[in-house]
Amino acid sequence: MAKKVGVVKGDIFLEHDTGRSHPESAGRLVSIYGMLDQTGISREVKTVELRKATREEILAIHSEAHYRAIEHTQGKEGTYLDGDTPASPKSFEAALFAAGSLIELTRSVLSGELDSGFALVRPPGHHAERDRAMGFCLFNNVAIAAAWALREKGLQRVLIADFDVHHGNGTQHSFYETDQALYFSTHRYPFYPGTGYFNEVGKNRGEGFTVNVPLPGGMGDAEFDAVYSKVLIPIARAYRPELILISAGFDSYYQDPLGGMEMTEQGFARLGSIFIRLADELCQGKLVLALEGGYAVEGSARCIREIMLRLLGKAELVPELGEPVSGFERVLEEVAKHHRSYWKELSL
Repeated sequence: MAKKVGVVKGDIFLEHDTGRSHPESAGRLVSIYGMLDQTGISREVKTVELRKATREEILAIHSEAHYRAIEHTQGKEGTYLDGDTPASPKSFEAALFAAGSLIELTRSVLSGELDSGFALVRPPGHHAERDRAMGFCLFNNVAIAAAWALREKGLQRVLIADFDVHHGNGTQHSFYETDQALYFSTHRYPFYPGTGYFNEVGKNRGEGFTVNVPLPGGMGDAEFDAVYSKVLIPIARAYRPELILISAGFDSYYQDPLGGMEMTEQGFARLGSIFIRLADELCQGKLVLALEGGYAVEGSARCIREIMLRLLGKAELVPELGEPVSGFERVLEEVAKHHRSYWKELSL
């Protein structure tokens, strides 16, 4: 049976102008959109209608002052929101469309109109804090979509998995004190933004519902597979999410200029396979991905192609990818030390 897969894409996301030398440039999406057309994937998916997020939807995650700060960049050239986060005359509009269109994709998946989907948007979001733009991110798209699903659709449990090479500090902080969202992150550490150590596990009602797996540089397919297979899968099965949202960053790719990791196309295909199987098993296939980082422009497009083919059912799901490097078990043991009391299903 053909899979109904949605994609968010549009020219407005190219109009967030960060400058020719900035790694988070419009060229990322030009390459990805070109790949969709060249491979015929564009003909297999439904393009989701774009819409802007409302002020109220943004304010579920961000402060009024932050909203106004991003709004204030409209029509202005050369604005920098922090040292590496530029904004241009159309950035506010692009950011509203990124967050709102991800909500629309999420709505379509939850309603059954679509089986799954991928929001190929920019600016990215997972570093954006309640009152601060940072790390190339203006509004926290995934956090906003999760908050919308909890509030408007009455969901009680949303799993957010984040495989960007940088820790999603903004997403973590958005849900740090609630059990309604489980935030799971793999990321290089120590690395920007400096958060995401093992002992950051949540607090109050959220204690145990933040799971960080900080990784040393140079990790590749087998190491990421080990983490997601041995840590995420048992925790997700215990949590039983009603929706799975993915912050999909491709800067762990071996050719990425910023990441310092060794993931390949096959490794990302394996991660996609894990998410698809979990969604099918736990929440009627309700899986939504949103683009975060990834600065090897052509490489990121190839990795996204591998995930898209599996969402569409056009390629086989990838089995386990072999043994991680010697000594990697210490990472898994450290995760277990901090989380076994919350998740007895962890057998590490």
